[in-house]
Amino acid sequence: MIKKNVETAINEQIKREEHSSRIYLAMASWAEQNGYPGAANWLYVQTEEERIHMLKLVHYLNDRGGAAIIPALDAPAASFKSLPDVFQEVLKHEEYISASINELYAICTNEKDFTTANYLQWYITEQIEEEKTVRSILDQIKLAGADKGGPFMMDKEFAAMATVKRAALALSGGANAVI
Repeated sequence: MIKKNVETAINEQIKREEHSSRIYLAMASWAEQNGYPGAANWLYVQTEEERIHMLKLVHYLNDRGGAAIIPALDAPAASFKSLPDVFQEVLKHEEYISASINELYAICTNEKDFTTANYLQWYITEQIEEEKTVRSILDQIKLAGADKGGPFMMDKEFAAMATVKRAALALSGGANAVI
């Protein structure tokens, strides 16, 4: 049986992961409405990935004898100044999620729940990759510049990145891998 303190912390992370999915969904919709189909596609894939992260935690908590709670969520922001602004927000959010996972890990080690701490290593590694990817995207956006050709070329790059990421999700079983 999982300790109550760890169960509460995992439920909070479930909420954060689900909210992440909704944040990226709102960003994807904005990008699609503003002529960035490639960026929208990348953000839609992020939406799916965050939902998978949430589902993995739901299953883990239930499997360990806890009770996963699916909470109500606040609506995410739906309007952004620019595509670089969207990705600045993505980075800020990924850093927040990294800190949240680290706090959850600290709670687990404090409670001597080394099984859950070990389980969270996957999330820690995932967050390193997420932050690295978004920083790289921001660097590329900066290099591309704000001229007409820069955003167009970046959007094509996003489309390619989304295709690769969607294929990786499919290979890993996506949502089916955790259900």
